[in-house]
Amino acid sequence: MGEIVMVRHGQANTGATSEADYDRLSPLGHQQAAWLGAWMRGHDPAFDQVLSGTMRRHRETAQAMGVTADRTDARLNELDYFALARDIEITHGLAQPASEQDFASHIPQTFKAWHAAEITGAEPFAAFEARIRTVLDEAAAPGRRVLCITSGGVIAMALRLALDLDPERLAQVLLPIYNSSVHRFRVLESGTFLSSFNAIPHLDPPERADSRSWI
Repeated sequence: MGEIVMVRHGQANTGATSEADYDRLSPLGHQQAAWLGAWMRGHDPAFDQVLSGTMRRHRETAQAMGVTADRTDARLNELDYFALARDIEITHGLAQPASEQDFASHIPQTFKAWHAAEITGAEPFAAFEARIRTVLDEAAAPGRRVLCITSGGVIAMALRLALDLDPERLAQVLLPIYNSSVHRFRVLESGTFLSSFNAIPHLDPPERADSRSWI
């Protein structure tokens, strides 16, 4: 059996109004990643390959975890939600989310319109899905363990591919994904299957409860 382990980056710049401004870890994000790296060194066997998206928050997460990527791969980069939010505001009159609570209704509506090609954002839904599928297909090999440092939207798409989720369910699994969370997929000859979702063992101690974050 092989395994693909996907890690979401640590908390980024949550007050950002653009993708470029968002793309750096906060002090908490650096700490989350450092804790995760220490936990993985004590509990996970060595990986055969480490992949990272090319975004700054991916590279900073890898560095804080104490791992070196064998390769950076832009296919593991996040979707541009700021672009999608602008598109749906223009085409559907849906106001951009102003708070964490707003995202709970905004993301499902946005993903439904994106999937239906009513909006495009920075890339079509089909193109985003295709690039995630190809990088995961390449990583999936029985007997090999691969670590992928990436973003929440990429992880949600991996779940869609593994579980055949519709756009509504895709949006719902994206919403609760923790910063620095761990997601595991078993790789068998018959396919790739989800084995663990949204684990944060490095943040489980009660004294770290305030260090858990989603955005």
